[in-house]
Amino acid sequence: MADLRVTYDKTANAAYVYFTEPQTRVKSTHTYPCDPVDVDGMINLDFDEHGRLIGVEVLAASSKLPEYLLQSAERLDTEGA
Repeated sequence: MADLRVTYDKTANAAYVYFTEPQTRVKSTHTYPCDPVDVDGMINLDFDEHGRLIGVEVLAASSKLPEYLLQSAERLDTEGA
């Protein structure tokens, strides 16, 4: 299984799942917001200049993602630092 980089800010309850090489910084050129009504929250899909999916931002992450994923995520808030 490939290693995924996941960051989580518990204060903002927001997570980001990266689909790029961990050492690579790829710029998002297009963000597609999923319908908040259909997903009962806000999820944004980020694409690069070639139309490849590079990451997913999940707001209200604690109700959308598995707990084990959030616990193992790189913490961006002060509580996890």
